[in-house]
Amino acid sequence: MPTPANPSRSLHLPLYVRIWLAVVLAVAVLTLLTGWVMRMTAEPPLREVMVRNVAGQLVGEGKARLRLPDGLPVEAPPLDEPDMPHPPGHFGSGPEFMVRMHNGELMHVHLPRPPHNFWSRPPFGFAWTLGLVALAVALGTYPIVRRLTRRLENLQKGVEQWGTGNLSARVAEQGNDEVAYLAQRFNHAASQVEQLVTSHKSLLANASHELRSPLTRIRMGLELMGNSPSPAMKAEISRSVGELDQLIDEILLASRLDAKEADLGTVELVDLTGLASEECARVDARLELGFSPKSIVAPGIAKLLRRMLRNLLENARRYGTSDIEVQLASMMQDGEAWVRLSVCDRGPGVPAELRERIFEAFYRLPGASEREGGVGLGLSLVRSIVQRHGGSVRCEDREGGGAQFVVMLPAH
Repeated sequence: MPTPANPSRSLHLPLYVRIWLAVVLAVAVLTLLTGWVMRMTAEPPLREVMVRNVAGQLVGEGKARLRLPDGLPVEAPPLDEPDMPHPPGHFGSGPEFMVRMHNGELMHVHLPRPPHNFWSRPPFGFAWTLGLVALAVALGTYPIVRRLTRRLENLQKGVEQWGTGNLSARVAEQGNDEVAYLAQRFNHAASQVEQLVTSHKSLLANASHELRSPLTRIRMGLELMGNSPSPAMKAEISRSVGELDQLIDEILLASRLDAKEADLGTVELVDLTGLASEECARVDARLELGFSPKSIVAPGIAKLLRRMLRNLLENARRYGTSDIEVQLASMMQDGEAWVRLSVCDRGPGVPAELRERIFEAFYRLPGASEREGGVGLGLSLVRSIVQRHGGSVRCEDREGGGAQFVVMLPAH
């Protein structure tokens, strides 16, 4: 059933029309106010004239003649001054005065105005000027306003497409203003959400595939076990159950690491030297602390840092050799204190083009899927744990052959 349209929204003008009208009305009001102020402050017209001689003595005075009202014939009797046979305006435009001298003589004084030029005639009068200004503003601002709001409309369309489920929808990043910055932030957020959703889908798909293998082995073992199970059969079932339990644990941890708000433990100062010593002793790896060994601490969640180091050591033991070395040192980089943790092996190494992909969930190097143990989540958890602590991890070649995983953690 279609959703009825919002009647109040349909009556609203588009944003670009409202901005355009606001600019035009603002200029029109400003022009009206300017014209009113100019008229109020202009010099009032002449109403009285005084005539003086060379000595400065007043010899005559008079008042301005009133012009004929519109509509009266030219031969109508003159107003206010019956002694003047010519009506006001007979000699042209401008103020006219009837001056009566002290000797009784009546004189006509005319102050002619300059002839009208092109700019003082319509359409360049005040009203016409106001209209032309409004028209010029309307024509000049419309393209600018429309260009700005068209980008907002494109952003709105992109958000609507993304909201309908098209997570690949992006908007154009044009310009260097707030709209462009908003488009950049939207594209960044959309990419993050799309990557997160894709990773979750991949996690579920690969998890269902990896869970099927140990379950199938357990089911076959139960069918073949019979009434008297052999020790080998029990060991195989136990190994499959352990593999299944480890896989479930890694999947749950990966999901909790993806959720930023999940509480994974208390952040405290962790003695990385002691932690590395314990884990190296567990797998018979060599710990290298440099020429001046000392206790190195870093803020973090102890159980996650232990899991990170354990996964790196298990990866080195599984794909490398028994010659495993862990290097731990503190260093300064760009004025900040960091802890550098390296896990090195003498295995076949990792091709340069695959050194980023090995940190993806459920990804394994070609030819390694049939090896014993591992489902491709170990290194993915390592990267998630390191990023959770504000650090980084990368894979490099080890001098003399093999692979080296370098973890950088902030020391403060």
